[in-house]
Amino acid sequence: MEREKLYRLLRLGLEKGASDIHFQVGYLPLYRFHGELVELRYKVLTPEDTEEIVRILIESDPLGQDLDFNEHDLAFELPSEGRFRVNISRQRRYFNIVLRVIPLQIKTFADLNLPSVLGDIAQVRRGYVLVTGPTGMGKSTTLATMLNEVNRQRKSKIVTVEDPIEFVFTHDRSIITQREIGTDTDSFPDALRAALRQDPDVIMVGEMRDLETVDTSLKAAETGHLVFSTIHTADVASTINRLVSFFPSEEHMQVRARLADNLSAVVSLRLLVNKKQNGRVPAVEVMRTTRSIQECIKDPTRTHEITEFIARGRGERMQTFDQHLLDLLKANKITIEGALNAASNPTDFQTKLEMEGLISEDDQIDAKPEEPFDIEPDDRF
Repeated sequence: MEREKLYRLLRLGLEKGASDIHFQVGYLPLYRFHGELVELRYKVLTPEDTEEIVRILIESDPLGQDLDFNEHDLAFELPSEGRFRVNISRQRRYFNIVLRVIPLQIKTFADLNLPSVLGDIAQVRRGYVLVTGPTGMGKSTTLATMLNEVNRQRKSKIVTVEDPIEFVFTHDRSIITQREIGTDTDSFPDALRAALRQDPDVIMVGEMRDLETVDTSLKAAETGHLVFSTIHTADVASTINRLVSFFPSEEHMQVRARLADNLSAVVSLRLLVNKKQNGRVPAVEVMRTTRSIQECIKDPTRTHEITEFIARGRGERMQTFDQHLLDLLKANKITIEGALNAASNPTDFQTKLEMEGLISEDDQIDAKPEEPFDIEPDDRF
């Protein structure tokens, strides 16, 4: 595949608002729109096509033209147009490429339809703040917006550690150092230990992947820093349990005490197709640590109670997923079907809708995913 043809395919994803672009041997190029994969009427890709795509993508990478690898992550940029987080792998010996689209401009909380309380959370001075959710739910985008809020509001030193670097920040009131695994440092734990000697106020770790990363980031919070990170968990309770599970069982109670003392907030995300079916809207669960929640974190038999305390904490600007889904329904931003699909407890949520008069007991709700839509081909292809 020629370089300019690849660039056209990438530009198409940027222009149409795709979240991901897939290139795989034996298939047409695939674009993900609002959670659905859509084929581009281009041509079926050959092994030669995907190999040439890889060569173009890794030209500026430390691997250079060496294609002797099975998996590789990197960032790629079309100057002044867009950035991509790239994963290259092999399947049946051939290259498979997936690119996550990363906007050049970091959006605001309002642009992303995120609760304004996230701006308040970004301004805490110390502690551990986690953004959670499945892959593709907007964790990196949300985290970038929160970091940029720190950048706009505070004179501070921010150190980020990512694999690879996604959003590129420009200095505002803060000084920002961005380090990439494999290029600038060997691992998350190595970079975290080094960061503590770089006079940081804020540290961002791209992902909680292993025991050493969790332990080191917790130590950073314990020593008075504000630490942001992401983890692939569905909600607050599962986040606590996942973090604890990284450690040996004999350390679980100690880790729970450390989390109770240092966890400032957990923000969990689920993306839903909006009512107009031309974009997605985040449903957001927000937990801010209170004394009651600290006790639930410490006691494994009470962790499940955290959701109840979040639901009662709207005065502290906390909210559960189901509370936010109800808010989105009342604002006419999502459909009832979409809300029921995303609800933590669909049966209880439907009862709540009946009590609110949004549906009746006789209504039959057929909750199913939206049909994918097609895009017009580019005649140049």
